[in-house]
Amino acid sequence: MKNFVSASVLSADMLNFSSEIRKLEENGIDMLHFDVMDGVFVNNITFGIPVLEQVRKVTGMTLDVHLMITDPLRYIERFAACGADIISFHLESCSDTAETLKAIRSCGVKAALAIKPSTPAEAVFEYLNDLDMVLVMTVEPGFGGQSFIPSTVDKIRSIREKITSLGLDVDVEVDGGINGETAAVVREAGANVLVSGSYLFGAQDMRKAALSLKEDMPC
Repeated sequence: MKNFVSASVLSADMLNFSSEIRKLEENGIDMLHFDVMDGVFVNNITFGIPVLEQVRKVTGMTLDVHLMITDPLRYIERFAACGADIISFHLESCSDTAETLKAIRSCGVKAALAIKPSTPAEAVFEYLNDLDMVLVMTVEPGFGGQSFIPSTVDKIRSIREKITSLGLDVDVEVDGGINGETAAVVREAGANVLVSGSYLFGAQDMRKAALSLKEDMPC
């Protein structure tokens, strides 16, 4: 199972966004994680469609769009049209889950379902056949720079075990408090797409930091 790193742009220098994206490309980052927050579903507001559209113009990186919004179904077509390669939305949102997954797939975009730390692993099981990825939040969604919640590890493991038992090719993504230490823990549990923000953007050597998320580094 191949491991991937998705850089959360919440930690990027937004006044120099283009150069930050170049830095990600030059240091072997696989994806750009684009958190969309509406101030209702979570207690924060970030950026949306106009910014994503500009990002798509300057990079060929995989755009991993995470919708932390109340009614994601309403916006799927627009985010897809602006260049999203993967769209994650929350099971806890107000949109019908099956209809939202159908809308994402109809746009030719990979579909992912996200769950908060308090949502049980079993809640996603019925949708696994229609998913490309499950996103397990390892912090409460809304703000970057939070500490990893250890109790989410068992959830990651349960989801990976279910995917394997069904013989499916579904990625398991984790987001929140991911660094060189917690990366090893979540990889062992079955995660293979690791979102990281402050750990990557704050590193003196971003390439080395990215490698530490993908594989155990020698001491």
